[in-house]
Order: sequence, then C-alpha cells, then structure tokens
Amino acid sequence: MGATSLAAIRSLFRYAALRHPEHAAVIQRVLAIPPKRFDRRFITFLTEPEIDGLLAAPDPSTWTGRRDRALFGLAAQMGLRASELIGLRCIDVHLLPGAHISCMGKGRKLRITPLTSGMVAILRVWLAERAGSPTDPLFATQTGKALSRDALEHRLAKYVELAAGVCPSLGQKKVTMHVLRHSAAMRLLRAGIDTSVIALWLGHEHIETTQIYLHADLELKERALAKTTPANTAPGRYRPPDKLLAFLEAL
Repeated sequence: MGATSLAAIRSLFRYAALRHPEHAAVIQRVLAIPPKRFDRRFITFLTEPEIDGLLAAPDPSTWTGRRDRALFGLAAQMGLRASELIGLRCIDVHLLPGAHISCMGKGRKLRITPLTSGMVAILRVWLAERAGSPTDPLFATQTGKALSRDALEHRLAKYVELAAGVCPSLGQKKVTMHVLRHSAAMRLLRAGIDTSVIALWLGHEHIETTQIYLHADLELKERALAKTTPANTAPGRYRPPDKLLAFLEAL
C-alpha cells in the first residue's frame, strides 16, 4: 500500500470515527496501521585517490583524452547529471572573475555553479582547442555532434578499468555517471558545506533528497561521535580482542 493511499484511508476513518462511534474498535485498528518503511538506498561514491586515479586515466596526448579529462573532471567537481553534461554548450562556460557554469536542469530550471581555479584552467585550454561556435556542444564527438549518454558511460567504464590497475579499490565499485554526481556531493559535505547549499548545487527540488549523503558517510559519523566521547577515550573504531572473536565464532 502506498503512502498516499494509506493517508487517504486514515482521513476516511478519522471522519468515520466521528460519525460512527459504535465502530470505534475497528476504526482504531485501522488508524494504528504503521506507515510503510522504505529501505534506505546505499550510496556509492569515489574517494579522493579514486577520483585522482580516474582523471589520470585519459591520455592527454590525444584530442579525446583531453576532452574526457575536462568532461569527467567537471562531472566529479560539479555533480552535473549526464543529461546536463551532454546539454552544455560552449557559451555556458563563463571564465571571467566569478567563473561558473550555467546549465539547464530538471524542470527547465537554470542552475549556476561556480568553478575552482583548477577547473577554470582546464576548461580554458579545452575551449581554445574545441574552437566551436558559442552554441556548439561543449563536449562533442570528433564529428562535432553531442555525446550520447551511452557514450559517456562507455568511456567512463573504460577509464575505470584503466585506473583500477593503479587504484585497485575502483575495481570493487560499479562506477556510473551518477556515482560521479554522488562523489561531488560527498566532497562538498566533507568540506563542511551545509546540505541546503548542496541541494542548490545539485539542483535537488527537495532538501530531503540531499540527506542521503549524511547517512552515506561513515567517516563523518565517526567525527561526530568523537565529539561526544569522553576526553580520555581513544578515538577510532572498536577492535575486539582475539579471545572475544574466538568465543563468538565458537557459539
């Protein structure tokens, strides 16, 4: 039963309780039905070493390698959706003081996201090489057409495979374009940015959507826990002694 359906039933039975008190026992049982609980999604994101390894994978001596380094670097920093990356035009990049990217998000809502100095340098070089008209795709194929989502995912998978040779933990994760979006959000969260700002950054319509990142970060929870522990308590995770482990395994 969906949450909307249950809410409608509750409303009906609250009305019935006023009109038919003789059925109070049955009505009370219906009103006591708990709301459905949903399993929280597990968020996959990349650590800083994994992001560095991924961005080092494209070959800088080739046109596509330089394009892909700029493309995936932008995705990991800004958290753009795949559709938003594909839709970027050269004119959407603003590299003057107050450098930022303008993109059209869900619901045709314009979103403006600032750029770091490092990303500004990368995009400045890429735009000079891209040499397209203002309305051309920022990241295009060699024939000048906009990249498809399938092409993005295919190239990302290729670079993850290459980077896993240097950063083995990448091989243990299923990395998609949305994982790069999650990674950008986790970067902001770990930098101490408020979730309301992260929601604006990612283009979330509801701030509740952004709360999933708070639950995903074990390190953040451990830092919060460390602030509540007594001063004479050593920080870190609890490690049971070998005798306790042997006892538990023997049960």
